[in-house]
Amino acid sequence: MASKLVRNRLRTLCRISQLSNARFNNKLRDPNSNFPSLHNQVKWRSYSEVSQPTPINPPPPPSPNPSTTSTSSLNEFELAKFSAISETWWDAEGPFKPLHMMNPTRLAFIRSSLCRHFRKDPNCTRPFEGLKFVDVGCGGGILTEPLARMGATVMGVDAVDKNIKIARLHADLDPKASSIEYRCTTAENLVEEQRQFDAVISLEVIEHVADPAGFCKSLSALTIPGGATVISTINRSMRAYATTIVAAEYLLQWLPKGTHQWSSFVTPEELVLILQRASITVQEMAGFVYNPLTGRWFLSDDISVNYIALGTKPANSDETLD
Repeated sequence: MASKLVRNRLRTLCRISQLSNARFNNKLRDPNSNFPSLHNQVKWRSYSEVSQPTPINPPPPPSPNPSTTSTSSLNEFELAKFSAISETWWDAEGPFKPLHMMNPTRLAFIRSSLCRHFRKDPNCTRPFEGLKFVDVGCGGGILTEPLARMGATVMGVDAVDKNIKIARLHADLDPKASSIEYRCTTAENLVEEQRQFDAVISLEVIEHVADPAGFCKSLSALTIPGGATVISTINRSMRAYATTIVAAEYLLQWLPKGTHQWSSFVTPEELVLILQRASITVQEMAGFVYNPLTGRWFLSDDISVNYIALGTKPANSDETLD
């Protein structure tokens, strides 16, 4: 079944890649564009087609100024916005409360999908032993630390210097996380340094960058041949506008007003196309759904709002889908 889906996806993506760059780029940031013709063509393995992971609760541990000379996908307005609230990263009831609530579910997808890809045992304590990960846009390290506890050699990078300082201070409280290498830099700078990793992870970041396509090319360049790239973001749908902006920012006030811009959200079809043009093929995708009765997030096939995708880079570095 999986091999048939992969063959179908390769054929459809090859056809889709023949669309003109001009048409795609014009549509990419058009809030009124939903790529209706692509919705029924692009295929990936949905959450229900793979074994379902159990959300993991990791054990609790006892001014944007990155040095860069390279072309960057940074959005200075977004950097300033997150720099202003950087000291609240580890406040579970603060502005980053939604990420703290979602984190166990994000980790469940990452653990199960990466274990499948790298043929690791998801039931062992440290399944990522021997693998090198980078968390791009790591913030205060709320995802980076659990990845280190699962055995990975992890680098966390962020363009906001305050975030990196907070992340380092917090990691030092836990011996299992103190080995994390935190750097105030960008994905583009790491590419210039010719750094590569088994898995490149960037969650809730792409909707805040100035150039999503360029950003994904950098993530691809950081991924070793045969490696994996994991991205999560928010769908540009009316339901997403109602829940992540109207409800989360204005009604429930979970997030500061202005945290998100609906026009910057990325649809699943757009993300698949952007990654495909960066030589990353999406293999799995799942949605995050919030249950207000339990106060918990769970994985679902519903990708209408929050969603996460795992893509892989060809084992042969010369192999592309162009």
